[in-house]
Amino acid sequence: MEADIQQALYELAYHVVRGNLKHDQASNVLGDVIEFREDMPSILADVFCILDIETSCLEEKSKRDHFTQLVLACLYLVSDTVLKERLDPETLESLGLIKQSQQFNQKSVKIKTKLFYKQQKFNLLREENEGYAKLIAELGQDLSGNITSDLILENIKSLIGCFNLDPNRVLDIILEVYECRPEYDDFFVPLIESYMYMCEPQTLCHILGFKFKFYQDPSGETPSSLYRVAAVLLQHNLIDLEDLYVHLLPGDNAIIEEHKREIVEAKQIVRKLTMVVLSSEKTEEKEKEKEKEEEKTEKPPDNQKLGLLEALLKIGDWQHAQSIMDQMPPFYATSHKPIAIALCQLVHVTIEPLYRRVGVPKGAKGSPISSLPNKRAPKQADSFEDLRKEVFNMLCYLGPHLSHDPILFAKVVRLGKAFMKEFQSDGSKQEDKEKMEILFSCLLSITDQVLLPSLSLMDCNACMSEELWGMFKTFPYQYRYRLYGQWKNETYNSHPLLVKVKAQTIDRAKYIMKRLTKENVKPSGRQIGKLSHSNPTILFDYILSQIQKYDNLITPVVDSLKYLTSLNYDVLAYCIIEALANPEKERMKHDDTTISSWLQSLASFCGAVFRKYPIELAGLLQYVANQLKAGKSFDLLILKEVVQKMAGIEITEEMTMEQLEAMTGGEQLKAEGGYFGQIRNTKKSSQRLKDALLDHDLALPLCLLMAQQRNGVIFQEGGEKHLKLVGKLYDQCHDTLVQFGGFLASNLSTEDYIKRVPSIDVLCNEFHTPHDAAFFLSRPMYAHHISSKYDELKKAEKGNKQQHKVHKYITSCELVMAPVHDAVISLHLPKVWDDISPQFYATFWSLTMYDLAVPHSSYDREVNKLKVQMKAIDDNQEMPPNKKKKEKERCTALQDKLLEEEKKQLEHVQRVLQRLKLEKDNWLLAKSTKNETITKFLQLCIFPRCIFSAIDAVYCAHFVELVHQQKTPNFSTLLCYDRVFSDIIYTVASCTENEASRYGRFLCCMLETVTRWHSDRVIYEKECGNYPGFLTILRATGFDGGNKADQLDYENFRHVVHKWHYKLTKASVHCLETGEYTHIRNILIVLTKILPWYPKVLNLGQALERRVHKICQEEKEKRPDLYALAMGYSGQLKSRKPFMIPENEFHHKDPPARNAVAATVQNGPGGAGMPTSLTINTVRLEEGTTEETDKLKEKSQGVVKVINKAVNATPKVTTSNGNSASNSKIIKEKDDKEKSGKEKDKEKKDKTPAATPEMKALGKDGKDKPKEERANKDDKAREIKEKTPKSDKEKEKVKKEEKASKEEKSKTVVTIVESKSTAEKEREKEPSRERDVAKEMKSKENAKGGEKMPVAGSLKSPVPRSETSESEREQKRRKVDTHSSPSHSSTVKDNLNELKDSSAKHYINHTTPTLSKSKEREVDKKDLDKSRERSREREKKDEKDRKDRKRDHSNSDREVPQDSTKRRKEENGTTGSSKHSKSESPSDSPRLNEKEKEKNKSKSSGKEKSDSIKAEKMEKSSSGSKKESRHDKEKTEKKEKRDSTGGKEEKKHHKSSDKHR
Repeated sequence: MEADIQQALYELAYHVVRGNLKHDQASNVLGDVIEFREDMPSILADVFCILDIETSCLEEKSKRDHFTQLVLACLYLVSDTVLKERLDPETLESLGLIKQSQQFNQKSVKIKTKLFYKQQKFNLLREENEGYAKLIAELGQDLSGNITSDLILENIKSLIGCFNLDPNRVLDIILEVYECRPEYDDFFVPLIESYMYMCEPQTLCHILGFKFKFYQDPSGETPSSLYRVAAVLLQHNLIDLEDLYVHLLPGDNAIIEEHKREIVEAKQIVRKLTMVVLSSEKTEEKEKEKEKEEEKTEKPPDNQKLGLLEALLKIGDWQHAQSIMDQMPPFYATSHKPIAIALCQLVHVTIEPLYRRVGVPKGAKGSPISSLPNKRAPKQADSFEDLRKEVFNMLCYLGPHLSHDPILFAKVVRLGKAFMKEFQSDGSKQEDKEKMEILFSCLLSITDQVLLPSLSLMDCNACMSEELWGMFKTFPYQYRYRLYGQWKNETYNSHPLLVKVKAQTIDRAKYIMKRLTKENVKPSGRQIGKLSHSNPTILFDYILSQIQKYDNLITPVVDSLKYLTSLNYDVLAYCIIEALANPEKERMKHDDTTISSWLQSLASFCGAVFRKYPIELAGLLQYVANQLKAGKSFDLLILKEVVQKMAGIEITEEMTMEQLEAMTGGEQLKAEGGYFGQIRNTKKSSQRLKDALLDHDLALPLCLLMAQQRNGVIFQEGGEKHLKLVGKLYDQCHDTLVQFGGFLASNLSTEDYIKRVPSIDVLCNEFHTPHDAAFFLSRPMYAHHISSKYDELKKAEKGNKQQHKVHKYITSCELVMAPVHDAVISLHLPKVWDDISPQFYATFWSLTMYDLAVPHSSYDREVNKLKVQMKAIDDNQEMPPNKKKKEKERCTALQDKLLEEEKKQLEHVQRVLQRLKLEKDNWLLAKSTKNETITKFLQLCIFPRCIFSAIDAVYCAHFVELVHQQKTPNFSTLLCYDRVFSDIIYTVASCTENEASRYGRFLCCMLETVTRWHSDRVIYEKECGNYPGFLTILRATGFDGGNKADQLDYENFRHVVHKWHYKLTKASVHCLETGEYTHIRNILIVLTKILPWYPKVLNLGQALERRVHKICQEEKEKRPDLYALAMGYSGQLKSRKPFMIPENEFHHKDPPARNAVAATVQNGPGGAGMPTSLTINTVRLEEGTTEETDKLKEKSQGVVKVINKAVNATPKVTTSNGNSASNSKIIKEKDDKEKSGKEKDKEKKDKTPAATPEMKALGKDGKDKPKEERANKDDKAREIKEKTPKSDKEKEKVKKEEKASKEEKSKTVVTIVESKSTAEKEREKEPSRERDVAKEMKSKENAKGGEKMPVAGSLKSPVPRSETSESEREQKRRKVDTHSSPSHSSTVKDNLNELKDSSAKHYINHTTPTLSKSKEREVDKKDLDKSRERSREREKKDEKDRKDRKRDHSNSDREVPQDSTKRRKEENGTTGSSKHSKSESPSDSPRLNEKEKEKNKSKSSGKEKSDSIKAEKMEKSSSGSKKESRHDKEKTEKKEKRDSTGGKEEKKHHKSSDKHR
């Protein structure tokens, strides 16, 4: 704007100068314009000045004249003085404003000299010293009286006037005196203030600056009194800081440079500390450092700015102090100790009243701090709100240098504690709350920027650390961890001092960790403690990095952490989480199949350290939960370790059976005998873990997350991961769930548990928890609930009778479980509940091993251990008596606890069994079929639970046995066991490593039960004899009555067990041959677990051994873990070999002849034998697998021969069809054939182990066996059908038509056949081709005059010793190895065939289709009657027979020159097996055997001979037979004559049965 005006005026004037405008016109215009602005005259004068210079240079005189006229015209507008200032003297002269320009110039020079160059002293000569003396006396007098500054000022003025004193020098003297008498602020400050009215404002500042300048020599030191005076004057605003600041040294730039230099030096120190320096270099380095230190000791020049700052702080002038600090780099000022201390003192004063009110601990006196005398100091804080105004600000400027004043540190922390107390108490208004929130965030900032960095710089002060924890523990862990994070990762880089401290801490930590061992834990621990008080984050970070590398450091480190403060433990927890969450570290090893060792080490360290020290767990648990939410299950390893160490709950697959047994007892027994380590003193640590879980509501979320994550591992997390790793993660997830659930169950109170765990349907349907896990979590809740209800009922009415108690228990069970029964219905489809009831399902899932059985042996074992311990204490002479007494008391108390617990459990188990007895009738509804029921039971109950945990595996096996023992309706024990053992390939292949181990345990327990029943007839009869689970005819639902004949007899049960063993072998070999990692690993794990009970049969064991040996060779280089497993198993298997027995000892190998079964077979104690029942049973069990076993039977020729020889050594006289003479020539011929057949077979087996059974059968004489078996099978099937009508209505018909004709039989439905699994049906398709081949073979055999008896294939004529070469025996031995057991079903079928072919003396062959129904019925009745009579006779003669047998054997040794190997085998087959069973045929007399041979030679043709021998063999192993008298034997010899006719009928029978098929 001004420029525009100047431009306009200039142009106007210029027009006048050029003559374009008259000067009077211009002056008029200017006159009008002049009033627009005040400074218009000055602007006009400037314009004239410019024109004056311009026109004076011009040669045109007219223009100069025009200019002069214009100025003259405008004189009334611009004052003379302004023009005199601006215009040239000559122009002024021409204008007439001055007389002479020369004079004017001279005058101005004089004035300038006087003004600027002449020294203005009043009177250098007249100044008198006496005046100064009087002045000093005035100022130095005693000021305590009524003397005021005004009075003194008047005196000073007089002195100046009187003695001509220099006023500036007087001011200097006043300041000097003030410096010497600092206590008289109140006098001097007003005096100076008054005096300054007479001086220029700058004078005081200049004098002070001059004083400071005086001390700025390198050697000078500014006195503190001067700083103080300057500070006071600043505080009273007598001088400006900006004016004084420029007089002070050093300059700001120099300060910034120095700060930068300090940072660089700090970094160099760090680099030196981290560098590896060789010893030769070390000495040089040290010398250089010494030189540098000497240089540094030279005193740095005085920093006047800091001196002034200190003075300001001391007098409490915070405003000016703050502005000085703002000019400098952060924390530069306070890094100088005097300033830090001064500032601390100011804070002390400011917080004093508030601290006295809320911060002083009870009982502490403390030393009160007086307030500053000066009123301009910051206002003291009376409330937390006041802290915000000044104190927090002051503390922020202090930063890490609060470390210089530990007392103030403690005060600030205590105030923080008091504030948190108030902040956390409710009841304040909304406005107050908002204020408090702001204050809280300020407190957190102070903690982050001041308290923690200061702690780092303090010298290992444990008290400060504990004091700080007092405040920290009131913060939620999220805030604490945030603070630790800032402290660890940011604070140490903010200041050169902290950078150095960090480097020194790491250096010291390295020194300690290098020397830490188990032996020097205490001294090293103390050093670690000292170091950790100040810099825990740095120290722990280093320690953890070492632990991750060397896991052997874990134990010494954990032990050495005992000298830490509470704060340090908390920091350690944070550091652990940070280390776990480190994104740069890989959680898997490079092979991608195992979890990294650093993670395992950290997890192990976690468990140990959290157990030993009181560290808060919430953060760690939340971290694991968050990782699970993110679908990452690696970190469950940490939870697993923490629970294991803190609660003593161990999850391992390596538990011994003794430990497992102990785990089924009460809590005390579990603790004593259930774990590997002695679990001691976990009470406190498990309480801490429980509190952490409950306080942060993590118990249920962690359970649910783990349960869901199990599947997540496979379907989401698994992705590209190696199958082995996925299995490991799944196992880890599952094991941790089991362990964690176990912890909650044993540590949470009933209320806590019930409050947190929702009902089963909510768990499954809303939270999508798998059923097994859901029940696992709910189970303790049911147990708690029932026991509390039971206690309530007991208290309600005092009835001590056992019955009353049981009744109350059952009532409480019903009350608790009724809602559960309703809830489980929603878990499965309605169809499921047709077969098993919700009650059964809930009962199965809600009980545990604790409820089913008392582990008496475990209790006894632990009690005995304690007794031994007590004896050892008595015998120990060195132990002091009081300690002895204590130890003995402890042992006695423990013993009493265990006995009490055992008694309690015994009562509980009895109650539970009573309850189950009442429930069992409603368990299995079997509305479809019993087979379907078993399927559902296995699918929904057994299989999911048996792989859940080791104890559950044992539980499942026990539960099956319990259901059997309870005689549960509609439960077929046989079917259940058969399904469990039959096809284990699929289950094994789909298990993880740990599941395989548990599945193995389950199979082991199941096999244990079966082996017990198999071992002794008495046990079998007692535990299974007349139990509905062993019914072989599966009648329609609701049929309870078991005719004794419907039960599976003992010998047949042995066949069934053999079949199961064979099935297990087949499955194992299949898995081992797949080459699949999972299959091989899992089957080896399962086999190792079932080793006590399997393999029992020698040839099966050998087959397995060879296969495992092959694995060892194949996997040695490829997969070392499989190699290790296989080698381990192989070694154990070899050690079991002496306990294995030949097959014919395990069960009667060759099919027992069923000659009038009733006579030879004793089904139960004194019961009448019913052949059809056996047949039916075996058909049922075998239907899906008969053909398979047939094939394998034919494979195993070697075994067959071995056993044949044994059989032939003692032919039975009880054979009822076939002629009783044998021709040795024919036998020899057969044997020659056999030899060639065997050799061919051997070759085939070497090449193709799975060669077709028909080809193998060709290599033998018994070609017609499979066909005959099948024929028999069909007949049996028909008989079954006769006995299993479709519906309840047909029950009566069953009773009437039990002996009905073949046509009726074929129409009815066989329950088992219906429910035959599809896999089995498929398998059946293949053997149908084989049947055709078998038929052809049979017809050829018949044409050659082959025998017509069934099971010919498995029986061979005896061969004289001379003809049995050694090589042949070798061959037999090898074939024994590959032999796969002929299924017991075939034996039973053969029994039936013999029964049908029995001599006409007993009854005509009722299977011929031409017979009428009525005749058939008659025959059956006769059959029954005779069999009953004969069984009674046999019982009476039992005793006699045993004696006979002894005698017979001795005779046979003399009379029969048989091959020694045969004789051995014979003994195995007869007397050997009699140890196991009572089923041996009574006709074992070798003497008779010889007679028999003679008769055969004289009487019979080749056909008849072979027939009779084979029949004899069959008779020998007849499975239920009692011993026969000689009288019987003679009878049967006569019968044999008629048996040629029986043979023909049999042939017809086979044809008819083939047609039926």
